[in-house]
Amino acid sequence: MTRVKRGYVARKRRKNIFILTSGFQGAHSKLFRTANQQGMRALASSYRDRSKRKRDLRRLWITRINAAARSNGLSYNKLIQNLYQNQVLLNRKVLAQIALLDNSCFFTILKKVNES
Repeated sequence: MTRVKRGYVARKRRKNIFILTSGFQGAHSKLFRTANQQGMRALASSYRDRSKRKRDLRRLWITRINAAARSNGLSYNKLIQNLYQNQVLLNRKVLAQIALLDNSCFFTILKKVNES
């Protein structure tokens, strides 16, 4: 059987792993086996946390809306219920931005929703 030299293919594969782990500390970016393990772990974490980020942002928006609504004498769930009943189609992200940046506009929305 003829001899096969795999230098180029193996070096290219290892180089890609080292590029992925270039910012890691110590052996996690220098030694191939640990760099490979840490790279796989980093990719798994980033995949998991992409969906977690969406959950965390929604929780943040709800907290901000709740704080703004309570400062105006209304609870979060009553606000959302009134918004649905009056068919005000504002999502939580937009409501949170309005509550944070333009409090008078948020108060106007609250007043409009409550009077119906």
